[in-house]
Amino acid sequence: MTFDADDPVVKLCAQGMELEGEAKPAQAMALFQEAWNIAVNNVQKFTAAHYLARHQNSVEEKLGWDQTALSYALQIKDESVLAILPSLYLNIAKCHEDLDQFTVALKYYQTAADHLKDLPGSGYGDMIRKGVHAGIERMANLTSD
Repeated sequence: MTFDADDPVVKLCAQGMELEGEAKPAQAMALFQEAWNIAVNNVQKFTAAHYLARHQNSVEEKLGWDQTALSYALQIKDESVLAILPSLYLNIAKCHEDLDQFTVALKYYQTAADHLKDLPGSGYGDMIRKGVHAGIERMANLTSD
């Protein structure tokens, strides 16, 4: 998915990522929240929600923002969005796993697996693939009892 470097939400999120790299999570969170507050379309809302999810204090809050990001991503009318779906489903699956909701987690890991074909052949794509397959394996072992 391509992002407009001049988009104000993208700029705020990029600045927030820089602050993350400088180990300044509170300042990063403030920029991601500002991005959310000014977001007006599905791409902007997805982007801001995705970054907000990374800075929540509880798994439940993270799950809520991950679900928000997914809901906006699913409304984006651009096929390039398909490449981000495996990661979003993986994030949601991991939240459910962390909440000991193993059956639900397995469902989301499997949904992520259904979308792996849309990932690029890159280090990022390989990392997501490994995470999805490892999650399915963990959940299969936990839910087979």
